[in-house]
Formats: sequence, C-alpha cells, structure tokens
Amino acid sequence: MSATPSAATPATPVAAARPGAVALWWRNLCYVFGENPLSAIAAGLFVFFIVLAALGPWLVPYDPLASHVGDPLSPPSAAHWFGTDALGRDILSRVIIATRLDLGIAVAAVALSFVVGGLMGSFAGYFGGWFDRISTRVSDTIMAFPLFVLAMGIVAAMGNTVANIVLATAIINLPFYLRVARAEVRVRRDAGFVEAARLAGNGELRVLFHHLIPNILPPMMVQISLNMGWAILNAAGLSFIGLGVRPPEAEWGIMVAEGAQYIVSGEWWIALFPGLVLMLAVFCFNLLGDSLRDLIDPRRRT
Repeated sequence: MSATPSAATPATPVAAARPGAVALWWRNLCYVFGENPLSAIAAGLFVFFIVLAALGPWLVPYDPLASHVGDPLSPPSAAHWFGTDALGRDILSRVIIATRLDLGIAVAAVALSFVVGGLMGSFAGYFGGWFDRISTRVSDTIMAFPLFVLAMGIVAAMGNTVANIVLATAIINLPFYLRVARAEVRVRRDAGFVEAARLAGNGELRVLFHHLIPNILPPMMVQISLNMGWAILNAAGLSFIGLGVRPPEAEWGIMVAEGAQYIVSGEWWIALFPGLVLMLAVFCFNLLGDSLRDLIDPRRRT
C-alpha cells in the first residue's frame, strides 16, 4: 500500500539564501587584495589621503600660513617633524593642508573630463555619422599639442585661478575618455545582449545608457585612476612654474618650487617632503587602476 503524504509532514528545506550584493562585493574585495598585495597598499594610501583631505584643518599642529612658528630653515625636529621653510612656516602643516587642494583639483578635473568625454565617446561610438567625425577631430586636435604645454597656454590665457586650472586639466584629459568610450562602445554595439535588448523593445538611448555604458565602465575606471595621478602632477607642475595656485596658498608644487633653491645650500627638507607626498599620491592612483577594474568588471565577479 503506497503511503500518502501527510499534511503534518514538514516542508522540504529551502536552499540557503544567496549572499547579498554587499557580501559578494566584500568577498571579491578580499580576493583582489589577497591576489595583489600592492592593491591593498594603494587602497590604504588612498584612504590616508582622503582622511588628510577631509580632516586636515583639525590635524595640523600649526597654522599653515603663519610665519615664524619656528626658526626659519630649521631642520626636522620633535617640534617640527618636517622642518620649517624660509619664513619659519611649519612644512608638515602646509603639506597636510595642501592635500585637500591638490586632490580637489584632480577630482574635479577628472570628473568633468570623465562625464563629458565618456558621453561624447559613447554617442560617437554608438551612433557614428557626423557626431563621430566631429568628436574624433576634437580629440585629434587636443592630442596634437603637448598636453602640459596646452594646459599652460589655457591657464596663461584665462588666468591662474583654481577654476581655470580645473578646466585646463579637464580639457587635456578629455581625449582619453572619449577614445576609450568610443572604442569600447563600437566593439559592443552589435553584441548579442545589445540585440536582445533591442528585441525586447528598448529604445536606442535606453540600450546605450542601461546596457552599453555600464559594460564599458571597467576600462574607464582604470583610465580614471591613471588620470588622477596625471591631474595631480599637472596641477603641481603648473604651480611649480608659476601658472598654478598662487602663493602663499599651501600647494605641493609651490612648496617644491620654493624648496628647490635651497637644495644646494643644504636645506633639503623644504622640497623633499612635499615632493615625497606628491610621489606617493601619484603612486597610489596608478596602482588603484587594476584593483578598480577587478572590482567593477562583471566578468570577474564570480
């Protein structure tokens, strides 16, 4: 006699719930850092610079603009860890305060070039035609000049304000995002998932913004990381030659320029510490590129 299922029989256990998006992202982050320890170092440096930029005014031991807080040209000591400059200003305080300005310029410039260049490249790669030709000519025209020289010309013509430095840096970075976005969209615009989205009734703009642009973000994020380091160097270089932020504002390029004339006479610390922090910032963003690609690329999130 066959047994009939009883109403009191407990239900079949349901499979364990799949981990949430946050848990998967955290697991992938740990995997990326475990596979590449340099990525963890770069992430630590990035957090360090963000903390300095956000909390700098509350972390500095002295007023960065106040002169004679110590003896002029005094070497590093317990009272002044990075020493003082020719006006007796504390170099550590000035280096910390300069972090917010330099990172702010770089973030604003890269964000502007990323949005404008990414959209121009995406439209050019997807629709082609006259917009593609005009965008390509704009990119070629910018790339025809030495980029730092072009930034110098823009700032010299418009004035060396922070807004103009951001605009000049964004202009010289525009072709990188335009070309990357255009190439990636052209490769994917006839892919199977795009055709499926069209067959499902999606319009062209929805296909572009909801299906193509999210899939080109991994190489774009790598480009952002590389351009962040370049933008910091560009801002510091403009200040070094006198076309960037104006003294007495604390900025890494200005501090290196002020200390360069004292290296021969033995006051090495004036230029060393700002230059070292500048080098670490560029090093940090260059290493972050691969980590960002691994975290964002959908094909690597298994």
